[in-house]
Amino acid sequence: MTAISSLQNFVTDALECTQFRLIRDDADFEDESVAFHPEMAHQIFGEQESIFGYRDLQIDVCFAASSLDIYFNIKYSKKVDEVCSEGVKPDDVEKALAEIVEDGCYYTNLEEYKKVVKAKTESFKPFGEKVDEFQISSGTADGGTRTFEVYVSDVNDKEFLKFHSRLESFSFWFIDAFSRVEHDPLWLFFMVYEKYSNNNNETRYATAGYFTVYQYFSYPQFIRPRVSQILVLPPFQKLGIASRLIEETVFKYFVPKENVADITYEQPTDIVQHIRSVSDAKRCMTLPSFAKEHLLAGFSKSMLRDAKEKFKINPKQCRVIYEILRLGVTDLKNETEYRKYRVEVKKRLNLNDSKNRRELMRLQKKGVDVSGAFSILPSLEDRIEQLHAAYKEVEKVYHQVLKKINSIRE
Repeated sequence: MTAISSLQNFVTDALECTQFRLIRDDADFEDESVAFHPEMAHQIFGEQESIFGYRDLQIDVCFAASSLDIYFNIKYSKKVDEVCSEGVKPDDVEKALAEIVEDGCYYTNLEEYKKVVKAKTESFKPFGEKVDEFQISSGTADGGTRTFEVYVSDVNDKEFLKFHSRLESFSFWFIDAFSRVEHDPLWLFFMVYEKYSNNNNETRYATAGYFTVYQYFSYPQFIRPRVSQILVLPPFQKLGIASRLIEETVFKYFVPKENVADITYEQPTDIVQHIRSVSDAKRCMTLPSFAKEHLLAGFSKSMLRDAKEKFKINPKQCRVIYEILRLGVTDLKNETEYRKYRVEVKKRLNLNDSKNRRELMRLQKKGVDVSGAFSILPSLEDRIEQLHAAYKEVEKVYHQVLKKINSIRE
């Protein structure tokens, strides 16, 4: 037990011992206020997100704020091979870090890295074509603003791909189940930069976030852009950047294009879906087909048509927006009206289960033994309970969207 206890002292939480910095100048190496921790480490150090073999382990990961050149520094007071470890080897921390740097290019010499950061910060210019610009309040007493610019690039820019590869190294720590984007010509990369002035009043750029879009083919001559991998870097979070990108940048870039059928999102997080629903609902509220009397009459083809033609909203999302806006005009104190709403939403939630049961019944009529498949389906009583729980969660989410819309309108 004593030996096990002593080895336990050499186990470190990867999230606690790893510290990130986005470096604009030399002062950022010492400024603790700019440091932040990763959100996850299982894609680098395994499911337990722990590192074995070191005492007082500290991992410093620096990215040049502009070019994203990478620096690693690993410090510890004692290594496990200095005590009796019964042959258990310490984790190779640098190897684990290096494996997520695709081109293998990173720095471990601080003085060399400082020179690289200085030179590249001075010369850095955003890649691609500028497609958006916006200001956000700096939150200071003087009422100043911060300026952000959005640029779009594709796989034809080889220098950009090197830059994006370094950004992907960062993403492993902040996007779950992250995988690198293949260099397919149908990918578009939207980069967000803060445009700022340094102490000498010289214009500089700092990488603030990004999102990627894959342009799927849609018969006969359209494309269906799918937004994925949205990330705002931690120092720029809670400024409203993600909302701006979803509500305005995506909309302004794709909606005017005649060859765009509609816009989709790949497995959006709850936060992204919330922002998207708020944005789409606000826009659909301006359409006559989404007027109160039409909402209360039920989901219609005119809603599908208008939402797609005006705002490139896909059918699945259009149905969600209809349910949100109908909830907003439903008198919840009128039991008949409220019950009609609940039944309609539950019918939509129950579609998959009903479809599965119909398919099994068809197979059964053809003589196929489906008893095993039927046995794993929930009973009617269980399904009713599941539907009720699912509905309550959906209504809760819809109320949050409506609350946000109402706060904006006020």
